[in-house]
This record gives sequence, structure tokens and C-alpha cells, in this order.
Amino acid sequence: MPGRRSLLAAGATLLASPLSAPALAQPIAGGRPLRLIVPFPPGGAVDILGRLIAERLGAVLGQTVVVENRGGAGGNIGADALAKSAADGSTIGLISATTLCAAPFLYKSMAFDPQRDLAPISNISTGPVLCVVNAETAAKRGWTDFATLIAWSKAHPDTVTMGSSGTGTTSHLTISAVNQATGARITHVPYRGGGPAISDLVAGTIDMMFDVMPALMPHVEAGRFKALAVSSAERLPFLPDVPGMRDLAPLGLGDVDIQSWNAVMAAGGTPAPILRQLNEAVRKIAEDPAFVERLRPLGYRVLTTPTPEALAERIRAETPRWKQLVEISGAKLD
Repeated sequence: MPGRRSLLAAGATLLASPLSAPALAQPIAGGRPLRLIVPFPPGGAVDILGRLIAERLGAVLGQTVVVENRGGAGGNIGADALAKSAADGSTIGLISATTLCAAPFLYKSMAFDPQRDLAPISNISTGPVLCVVNAETAAKRGWTDFATLIAWSKAHPDTVTMGSSGTGTTSHLTISAVNQATGARITHVPYRGGGPAISDLVAGTIDMMFDVMPALMPHVEAGRFKALAVSSAERLPFLPDVPGMRDLAPLGLGDVDIQSWNAVMAAGGTPAPILRQLNEAVRKIAEDPAFVERLRPLGYRVLTTPTPEALAERIRAETPRWKQLVEISGAKLD
């Protein structure tokens, strides 16, 4: 990967108008309750986001929207269930960028093709991962900031350990990009989920993590973890003292911008008028200031696309960048 090349860039226009129901000609799926597949277990950031979407989408559409958690395989099990559902808009899913753009290069074989078997509706959110270190370890080793962490890891190759929720996750791809750009040799330690990795970081068994905000911030606030960076180019408004990658340009990270976005998708073959109805409804809920504020503690900001076609184009455009990240990581899954 060229050191001075942006890996991932996310641009969006934040919509701002009162929440109101769109003028829809017909109820979707005859007015039956809709199913929103969340391809991760209950309680995590994506699940919270999915439940916020379901509540508000139901109000906009005038139909009940029920969340169904189908976790496993980094989101692929839920996405596969969506791909095999009826193509009538009765089932939609909250699908991540890694599933849409990276999974085909991570897995030796997949039960579905994300671009063929899933139909785009709209982006809904985007957000970086947060880098934290065990506070006691940081004090002992003099890691006062991200630069001193990188310097220490270069002086002690393969000694610093970073836990993640699994191989091929955004966290794993991020540390691979950091190693490549800075010359550091931080060792990736994959876990079966973020919970066990966080427990080991609290205990000092591992040294650091890149992970989603809600899982890490309670430990940062309690003083157990020290926040050193976010994977986005810019700082986050609610973490103004934590540098973004652009702040770390002297380390070779100035062009790195890694953000995992989520999109609302339907089954492939869903008629275009239904996709447009759902796109309009998703954009309506994104206009609600209360929805925007609820996303902030999750580390997300609102990101929508004006049409399903615009989301399809974004998936096509970003796939080579995610492929590059997978190649840098060397990750390959069965």
C-alpha cells in the first residue's frame, strides 16, 4: 500500500429537517410487519443502531419493524439470511462495509455474493474505531501518546500485542494498515468476539485494541484504558483531545482514513420502487436531530445516500480499497 494514499474516505451530507412520513403510494409487503436483520448479537453498537432504526422506520412507514439478530461469521450469517429472503421489501438488513466490500476477499468461499444478492437502499451511519491501551502498561512503558507507542513497538518488534474481535474485522485491518504505514510490528491477537479481548486488555494480558466506542469508553472513563487515536482522518467532536490519523502525519498516517459504515440493504431482486420507498424512509429518520444525537455515543455519525443507485456506486467504488486492506493484513478465512 502506498504510504501517501488514502485507504478509505467517507463523505456525507448531514440532512436536517423535521421527521415526517414520506408520501408512499402503497404499504410495503402489503402492510405486514417488516423484519430488520441485525447480523450481530444483541447489546453491541450495531444492535443498538438497528433498534433505533427499527423504531423510527416503523413510525415513518406506518408499519411495525421487528429486529432479528442473526450473528456469526463477522456479519455474513445475517447477510446470507437477508440474501435468501423474499425480494419484496418485507426483510431488510443492517449490513456493514466489511461484509459488502471486504468479505469477498477475506473468505475462500461465500454462500452469497454481496453485490449480486443484496440490493442497496441507503447508507445510514459511519464511524471509526478507537485505539486504547492498558493504562498501567502505558505508564510503565512511557506510552504518553500514539507516537510513543509506535516508537516503543519499533524498538521492541513483535512485543506489543493488539486484541481484536476476530480476523478480518475493521480492527484487524486497521492495525495492519498502521503497521504498514509506520514500520511498526504490533502483533495482532484475534479473539472470538470483542468481550474476551476487552477482558484481557483490562487484565493486561494484551496491550492495546482498536475497537468500537461503546465497548471501550466506559473503561477509558474509569481510567483503566488510555485513548490514543481514532482511525478516521479527523478527530471526533466528543473526543477532542484524541488525535485522528491526519494529526499523525509525521508517523506516515496522514492519508489513512478507515471508517466502517453501515447500510440498510434488501434482498437482491427487490423491485426498484420498493427500494426507493425504503430509501426515502431511511433518509427521513436520518433527518431527525434526536436520532443524530443518539448515534454520537456509539461513535457514529449519520450518513445517507440520496438514491439506492448512489449506494450501489459507493460499494463498487470502495471495494478496491477494502481489498487492499485485506491484502495488507494477509487475512484469509474459510
